[in-house]
Amino acid sequence: MTDDIKTDTSATETPAAESAPASTLNISTTAAPIALPEFAADATLTEKVVQVLNTIHDPEIPVNIYELGLVYDVDAAADGEVTITMTLTTPNCPVAGSMPAEIETKIGAIPGVTKAHVNLVWEPTWTPERMSEAAKLELGWL
Repeated sequence: MTDDIKTDTSATETPAAESAPASTLNISTTAAPIALPEFAADATLTEKVVQVLNTIHDPEIPVNIYELGLVYDVDAAADGEVTITMTLTTPNCPVAGSMPAEIETKIGAIPGVTKAHVNLVWEPTWTPERMSEAAKLELGWL
């Protein structure tokens, strides 16, 4: 009698395509290239870093993080190691966990950068007085 019982294993078996390596499936496993601004031929590494920082915006305020005054220091060493000391508008900022990594990734994509590190600090605290005049003008504060 057990010969008449058929077990349906289609729901539990993994199709070959699902278990195949990504290279077999022609799926890209590399991240999309990072779009960088065009740099002047004679731009220093620090100038390139600042130019990239000007492309990164605070998600809650329509101003880039550099003009917003969140970046306190850019240290670009001769060996290409870049350290950015910065803060956020508040320790409870929703991007506190993701923004440093985003910045490190974008800065790390600059030709000549060998290592990028963001040093996130809370002192001195950020205040609107740290914003550039351009940022204040963009927000209609001037």
